Amino acid sequence: MASSQKTAAGAANPQHMLGVLCGLAAGAWLGAAEAPTKLVTAGFSPFAISLCMVAGVFAARWTFPTLMKGTGFVFSDIASKPHLIVWALLAGALWAVANTLTVFAIRDVGLATAFPLWNTNSLIGLLWGCLLFREMRGAGARTAGKVIFGTLAIIAAAIMLGFSTLHDPGASPHAIRGLAAAAGASLMWGTMYVPYRKAYLSGMNPLSFVTIFTFGELGTMLALTWFFDRGSHSSAMQLIHSRQVLFWLFLGGFVWVIGDLFQQFATKYLGISRGIPLSNTNQLWGLAWGALVFGELAGADKLHLGLVAGGSLLMIFGALAISTASAGTNEMSRRDEALRRECDRYGLDYQETLRAQNGDETKGPRARRWWDWVIVTAAVGLFAWLAADAVVPPLAMNWGWVAVLCAILLVALAAGCWALWTRTRFS
Repeated sequence: MASSQKTAAGAANPQHMLGVLCGLAAGAWLGAAEAPTKLVTAGFSPFAISLCMVAGVFAARWTFPTLMKGTGFVFSDIASKPHLIVWALLAGALWAVANTLTVFAIRDVGLATAFPLWNTNSLIGLLWGCLLFREMRGAGARTAGKVIFGTLAIIAAAIMLGFSTLHDPGASPHAIRGLAAAAGASLMWGTMYVPYRKAYLSGMNPLSFVTIFTFGELGTMLALTWFFDRGSHSSAMQLIHSRQVLFWLFLGGFVWVIGDLFQQFATKYLGISRGIPLSNTNQLWGLAWGALVFGELAGADKLHLGLVAGGSLLMIFGALAISTASAGTNEMSRRDEALRRECDRYGLDYQETLRAQNGDETKGPRARRWWDWVIVTAAVGLFAWLAADAVVPPLAMNWGWVAVLCAILLVALAAGCWALWTRTRFS
């Protein structure tokens, strides 16, 4: 047994393809999650929109881990690694700030253009992965070449998209502010993956990590809304009493959680430097929702369309080049060195942590308790209560494309869940 574990530790990544599938599924769902933020055009503040989305995220984050593993497993996993609680709270806080900045960016430059700009977070993540966790060390020339090409492509794409926004005659008068907000979101989201990677090198299950994560994001959003959006006079108070609108924001948070869970598994099995770029194919889906459903590019001239389309494609090619740079034996050995350092620092069992990192947890799902079903029932009841009075937002939308994109989401969900269950039992 020990010999086989050592062999697995030194071999190439055994879960690379699973991580790739999770990253692609994450891209589809994360791209769809931002569509409800178009409601910002209805006069609600970005803080109010983000707070209500986070409330939906909070409800969904408790639902999925409870369904997949049960609260008994989740709390046991957290209790065995208490040092990660503060890291999960920090990650949630960074996410809340980044998500709020994206709402500002969407308001000022539009969804189709803002998405690619904040997806430069892959560069930030790549930097942190290399500096803190020794990712990419030991990679061969071919792998390094893919990473270099992908990095340059992403930078070039961001410049093209920013240039197209600033020089479009119909651009928002606040385009620079929108670009700055997207850049800030990129920095926050890129840094957020540091706690992700630290958690998985310590053997924590992604479902356990996100349970703590959600307290950080909700607490931060409440603070941001109170201090920067007139406190109790925030337009969030209006949204709370507008169930016909609130449902769509809760739904956006629900969709985002599905995408983020896939992204968590992609980060676990591929690392920061590969998992983030692959999930950043959400740019393609964000562009699809913005252009096909909401018609954001309907009045754009040929130059604007060319820059947006070319920049989008170039960014995706760059992200895919990075993500397809599969880790070999030497690089995986470096990962295991980082894993051993975490184990030595926090007194964790190395072999057990290694098995968890490779999707082979020794602890399985525990029997569901009565409160597990109460949690799931409460979450479903909340969404049903909001949906009862939901009204289609007063936005021009192409419902044919809505149906097509939703069908793709369901296919991605089924494929990702089937692969995770058959290969790792959601470990």
